[in-house]
Amino acid sequence: MAAAPETVRALRSKLAALERPADLGASDFFAFGLPGVDGPLGGGLERAAVHEIFAQAAADATAAAGFALALALRAADGGRIVWVRQDFADREAGRLDALGLAEFGLDPGQLLLVRARDAADVLKAGEEAARCAALGAVLIEPWGDPRVLDLNATRRLSLAAAASRVTALMVRVAAAPAPSAASTRWTVRAAPSRPLEANAPGLPAFTINLLRHRAGVPPRQWRVEWDRDVSHFKSGDWPIAAPLPGRLVAVPAGRPVEEVQPLRRAG
Repeated sequence: MAAAPETVRALRSKLAALERPADLGASDFFAFGLPGVDGPLGGGLERAAVHEIFAQAAADATAAAGFALALALRAADGGRIVWVRQDFADREAGRLDALGLAEFGLDPGQLLLVRARDAADVLKAGEEAARCAALGAVLIEPWGDPRVLDLNATRRLSLAAAASRVTALMVRVAAAPAPSAASTRWTVRAAPSRPLEANAPGLPAFTINLLRHRAGVPPRQWRVEWDRDVSHFKSGDWPIAAPLPGRLVAVPAGRPVEEVQPLRRAG
């Protein structure tokens, strides 16, 4: 799907065919599943609201999208997820991969992907999706700091989420935090993962920073992992080896290592 009225019309027809799961929306909050985070947040995040997730740097685009998807899975609790993504994000950060999403814990049949030409189309389609009470969550991913994404736009999105009780998650890459109607605002960066048995790749790990909470929760930082097998977060606070001090000498090619003299610091 590409341009605005065609995108919105096609999205409306898709949404009209959805049915709301009977158990969705039973709580005003959805939890991380990690007491060390849920406790300070007062039980989790508000369900019928907008939450902003900023990539700390452009290189953290994948981490921000992964963290937002994990929150969407927690909020949706088995319900359908709509992901509205600007075409430019595909070119800059790469397209979403079905196998990768499945490995992350998302059933492909649970996702409706909408690709939009520009930020204005992303917001129109995202707001339309946020009005649909049949959904569990909506991911909205414009690129950069478009002028159309102002305080009024986030207010409209917040009102739509409040009316439908659908969680809206804004993924922001190459953007700077600014005043908005979001319930919470986060920055995310990739964190070292903990190797599994036989040194297998570990769980996706994130360093998350709470910048703003509408209820007044003070800013705070956590390191968390996402466990797709149980669909909740785990603590990522495990020891990481400290970097070696000073400069390192390359291993010599033609003589034993012990013959190499260490570099000395200038006094």
